[in-house]
Amino acid sequence: MLHNTFFAYKKEKMIYNGCMKEQNYKPLADLARPEGMEDFVGQEELIGKNSFLRNAIEADQVPSMIFWGPPGTGKTTLAKIIAGKTNSDFHQLSAVNTGKKDLMAIVEKAGQSRGEGRRTILFLDEVHRWNKSQQDALLPYVEDGTVVLIGATTENPSFEVNSALVSRSRILVLHKLSAEDVEKLLKRAEKIFKNRGSAPREAGKKTIKPEIMKMIADLSGGDARMALNTLEAVLTQDKPASKKLVKEILQKSHLMYDKNGEEHYNIISALHKSLRGGDADAGLYWLARMIEGGEDPLYIARRLVRFASEDVGLADNHALVLANAVFDACHKIGLPECEVHLAQCVIYLAKTKKSILAYEAYGKAKNDVKAHGSLPVPLHIRNAPTKLMKDLDYGKGYRYTPKENSADQYYLPDKLRGRRYV
Repeated sequence: MLHNTFFAYKKEKMIYNGCMKEQNYKPLADLARPEGMEDFVGQEELIGKNSFLRNAIEADQVPSMIFWGPPGTGKTTLAKIIAGKTNSDFHQLSAVNTGKKDLMAIVEKAGQSRGEGRRTILFLDEVHRWNKSQQDALLPYVEDGTVVLIGATTENPSFEVNSALVSRSRILVLHKLSAEDVEKLLKRAEKIFKNRGSAPREAGKKTIKPEIMKMIADLSGGDARMALNTLEAVLTQDKPASKKLVKEILQKSHLMYDKNGEEHYNIISALHKSLRGGDADAGLYWLARMIEGGEDPLYIARRLVRFASEDVGLADNHALVLANAVFDACHKIGLPECEVHLAQCVIYLAKTKKSILAYEAYGKAKNDVKAHGSLPVPLHIRNAPTKLMKDLDYGKGYRYTPKENSADQYYLPDKLRGRRYV
């Protein structure tokens, strides 16, 4: 028996020209969602012929899995395809507005189904939104097979999902769609929009030219949902479909940049590595991605100050002076004026010589501190402000370097004499 609550939706009455017609209020992104593998676009390495996931779905032997990827890459769509094909009981929860009570209600049903020889699959959308306690409550039922978990998340499971859940699940990574894949979805959605049974209207008669489709796809950033929502807005506006209209709807191109999420760290890493590799063009691109995505310019400036010593260091001491000056400029004038200061610093740091001598030397010294603890300061370089200290030989034998020959004088603790960091 197929117990599937996934596809239920509410139908309403709509009036066109005095006639009552049944019409669902699904947005185009949901209405055009593929129901089978034949219409699914992208993620070939994941659901291509003879792939693990495709074979598991077709055999109805889906194990616990976590779909990890950016928004609009097909995570929920894959879950719905599984829902349509499985003979297991299928339940959906969104971690945004559910909790332990909702989980336990499903677990109770799952126990009954298990007694009747049926499996239960739980699709938990935004799984990272559940706190540790809620995720811990789910773990034993995944472990003993009461439920098969299909989680979906935009965040790195290594950081945001219970490690025990991660270890008991297959992590399947979904990547941003290519512009070509998004265009395929848009063309299919346009046909669905015009044939969905609504009364004829001017919006439904619009023809979207290929260059408009391409523009929407390019600006979607690989996010199918965002592209489909944009297309629907273009189709329903009482204006000709044009590039100007698309820009009005979007205001500016979609930039995936979560200041508190993984993409934040990916992009600052890309900026750092581009500068280290001497690629000023790539450095400027990643800088622009961060600024246009809404990053705090002071955060970027702080990272550049760090880079100036960590990677440029002694090869060009002026780099640290410039980076500090740019940080000060960002603090004083803010955006958008400080964009050019950040750009100047990024270009300079990319093009100048690099030295990691100071970075590595400090790392070696730090390791010795951790390994040997608080080693005593040699007596001859201790401070001796009192008679007692002098009587205890503090400072005895110290030679004042500017006036005395002190070539053989040592300064490290006795245990580390001769150690070289630089």
